[in-house]
Amino acid sequence: MDLANLTAIDVHTHVEQDGHGCFALDQELLDASAKYFRADQDRTPTVAAIAEHYRARNMAAVVFTVEAPAATGHPALSSEEIADAAAEHADVLIPFGSVDPHAGKAAVHRARRLVTEHGVRGFKFHPSLQAFEPNDVRHYPLYEAIQELGVPALFHTGQTGIGAGLPGGHGIKLRYSNPMLLDDVAADFPALTIILAHPSVPWQDEAISVATHKANVYIDLSGWSPKYFPPQLVRAANSLLKRKVLFGSDFPVLTPDRWLADFAALEIKDEVRPLILKENAVRVLGLADKRPQ
Repeated sequence: MDLANLTAIDVHTHVEQDGHGCFALDQELLDASAKYFRADQDRTPTVAAIAEHYRARNMAAVVFTVEAPAATGHPALSSEEIADAAAEHADVLIPFGSVDPHAGKAAVHRARRLVTEHGVRGFKFHPSLQAFEPNDVRHYPLYEAIQELGVPALFHTGQTGIGAGLPGGHGIKLRYSNPMLLDDVAADFPALTIILAHPSVPWQDEAISVATHKANVYIDLSGWSPKYFPPQLVRAANSLLKRKVLFGSDFPVLTPDRWLADFAALEIKDEVRPLILKENAVRVLGLADKRPQ
């Protein structure tokens, strides 16, 4: 990966379809999220399609799925296959893995294999979709393993478009994605890099507080057009959190083109923009060690 020539690194993109034609979510959830985000582009791109999209824009992207069979009953896409496919596009793709926290010891063993055998560089969790409380100590062995592996854990926080508008939200509970639950995790695993995904509405102040207080906590800006960012998030990104916020789009429901166009109009200091768009991600993802010598 030629970091010097990349214009940006998108730390939050979803693989919604594998090479076998299987989808990450059931059709009802796919349709609901597309409606919520008013997404009229391809809702289920493959790894190869994502690589082509970002290569054409001279950007890199973190790619992942969310494994939640215990909560949803829907078969998960294979993180192993995603990571192996991403390796074929290593110039633009950075694979994250996903494991179901309810799998217990099996999740711990699988997390280790994903890093050591498949080159995964981090893990994605969605507490609301996966139906788990992040600070439940039953999941601590999994965090301990990820901490030992030296890769970050990215957690969905705040509102979610998955299940939005459906009766009962399709059974998905928002409270699992309160960032304050991750304050416990950050305190108990100080060497674990934690990324709070999205503006954490309705808990934006809580997310800013956790990221300010805990050196190991960061915020990605995915899932919202920047023109809708809460004002306190913009202020924090411009000042005390300028080295702790990361560009993320939430592709495919929100494209990097749309996100970046609205970000260009946001009142962000000139010296802060490159930090958000690329340099913070280079540091958080450990990509600096892979710069050409």
